[in-house]
Amino acid sequence: MRAWRSPIAGLGIAALWLGGATAGASAIQSLDSVRATAEQAVRQQYALPGSRIEVTAGSLDLRLQLAECRLPLRAVVARDAQLASRITVPVQCPQEGGWTVRVPLQVQLFRQTLVTSRLLLRGDGVSAADVHVEERDVTRLGYGYIENMEQVAGRSLARAVASGSVLSPGMLGGRRMVRAGDHVEMVARLDGIEVRADGVALGSGDNGARLRVRNESSGKVVDAMVSAPGVVLALP
Repeated sequence: MRAWRSPIAGLGIAALWLGGATAGASAIQSLDSVRATAEQAVRQQYALPGSRIEVTAGSLDLRLQLAECRLPLRAVVARDAQLASRITVPVQCPQEGGWTVRVPLQVQLFRQTLVTSRLLLRGDGVSAADVHVEERDVTRLGYGYIENMEQVAGRSLARAVASGSVLSPGMLGGRRMVRAGDHVEMVARLDGIEVRADGVALGSGDNGARLRVRNESSGKVVDAMVSAPGVVLALP
C-alpha cells in the first residue's frame, strides 16, 4: 500500500496532533490561517505598481491538527524566486518545537502588455498603430512580455509575428537600419542598369523590411526594401 505523503516537514510530536490525539489536549492552529499567511506573503512579494495579483492557496489535509502557534506565523518566499502560475510556500511556526507546512498556491499576476493588432513581418519596426494594450496573466508568458513603446523604440522584429500575439523581447532584433524620416539612398536596378537617388523613408525597418520611400527630386512615393543602413532598393 502506498504511504501517505504529508505536506508537513519538521514537525515535533508535541507540535502535531493527528486524529487519534485526545480532543482538547491542546489548542489547534486554524488551517485557514496557515493558508492566509502564505497568500499574503506572495501578494506582498510580487505585487507591483500597475499590476493586479490573485493568489489562491490550495487545500491542506483536514486530518492535520497543528498545535496553536504562540508567535506570528512566518511564510518563506525567496526574494529571487521566479514567479510561476503554481508555486509552493513553506509556512513556519517559529517558536521552539514549532512546525512547517508547505502550502501550494495558484498565482495570477495581471499586467498591461503590448499585443499586435495585425500581422507584422520580419524586419518591420513596431509603431503605436501596430499594437494595442491588453491586460494579461504574465505568469503564463514564459518568453516574457513588452509593457510599453519605449521598450521597442528603434527596434525591428527578428521574425514574423501573428496578429493577437503578446510582444516578447525574443521577437525583437537589433536597432532598425532605417527609421521613418531618415534620408536614404534609393537604388533602382533594371536590366543591369543601376540608378541612385535621394529619398525620405516613410516607414521603419531592418534589413529585408518593406517600406514606402518618397523620391526627394520627383516627390513620387515608391515601395522599397531595406538593403543596408540608410540604403533601400526600389521594388518594381
